[in-house]
Amino acid sequence: MASNAARKAGRHFLQIPGPTPVPDRILRAMDMPTIDHRGPDFQKLGKRVLEGMKGIFRTASPVIIYPASGTGAWEAALANVLSPGDRVLMFETGHFATLWKNMAGKLGLEAEFIASDWRTGADPQAIEARLREDKAHAIKAVCVVHNETSTGCVSPIAAIRKAMDAAKHPALLMVDTISSLASIDYRHDEWGVDVTVSGSQKGLMLPPGLSFNALSDKALAAAKASKMPKLFWSWEDQLPHNARGFFPYTPGTNLLYGLAEAIDMLHEEGLENVFARHDRHAEATRRAVTAWGLEILCRNPADYSPSLTAVLLPEGLNADDFREVALNSFDISLGTGLGKVTGRVFRIGHLGDTNDLTILGALAGVEMALGLARIPHNKGGVQTAMDFLSRRAAA
Repeated sequence: MASNAARKAGRHFLQIPGPTPVPDRILRAMDMPTIDHRGPDFQKLGKRVLEGMKGIFRTASPVIIYPASGTGAWEAALANVLSPGDRVLMFETGHFATLWKNMAGKLGLEAEFIASDWRTGADPQAIEARLREDKAHAIKAVCVVHNETSTGCVSPIAAIRKAMDAAKHPALLMVDTISSLASIDYRHDEWGVDVTVSGSQKGLMLPPGLSFNALSDKALAAAKASKMPKLFWSWEDQLPHNARGFFPYTPGTNLLYGLAEAIDMLHEEGLENVFARHDRHAEATRRAVTAWGLEILCRNPADYSPSLTAVLLPEGLNADDFREVALNSFDISLGTGLGKVTGRVFRIGHLGDTNDLTILGALAGVEMALGLARIPHNKGGVQTAMDFLSRRAAA
């Protein structure tokens, strides 16, 4: 469709923490005729992706794939293992933990929050202490966001599992990896997670539209006793079809073509190399932010996210006004502040199909926009990031 707007040359810098840019190779993989989702060609594709996602989650157990956003995977996780009135314990890491908690309440669960200031990951000691208090084992699940997309703080899932074990509490462990899967090291089986939730539009480098539940044997056993109403989200309905490579509804066929390609790409690079790349770009970004004299929202360096960095502007400055300057001047989209930090932070995404030059270009756009928006800062953040990445490239 024709437009009166002037054309902008070059690529748009989509530096929000998801959806992330979709690589050309995945776009080409999805550019296929839609096929019969009950036929033999689709069966091969179904088996390929259902088996392939086990390696991404690092599990030997089933992975369910839904044609839905991550919100759907949240609901599926809760609906399949719990019953109305069950108590769930959650940690207030940020906006998305809050949304998951609100969903639990709307589904008829008793959702309990451990309060936080949104500047750290979940605290294993606080979770352990609360579970030790729960002598009657009223808490049926602990729900944690691995990488809080609104704040750039990571929670230590392995340590939380150890804390639950130390408390000798039988609650299920449920983890949201929507902005961490395929960008931050994650181990469903090794860390003793019962249900892992994720989505397609971030580390997996796909458009939005697919979501996932990775399961454990304990979760499958709990599902047999669940009394939560469910139909579309039912694991019981899914698994027999999945075992043959099919789905009990019309699946997102062309997105599954893209998913198969994404799985191949991740393994070709090597998951450990993927995680190291994200760590490198996150560190370059944080060094730039520090050089600018700005504050990283995540207070504890041990909790810093490899997927994104949330930058806190000084009191009295509006981060959304700054984001508008960056978009209009340099065609770069930065993440907005959400919930309690609306207008206070902007978020730089450094996840998905990125390389050193992508990150440096994004940081250059941010530094130039800081000047145009008259945000008090020091120059040289991009140079600091360049120096770091140059040293790493030469090592």
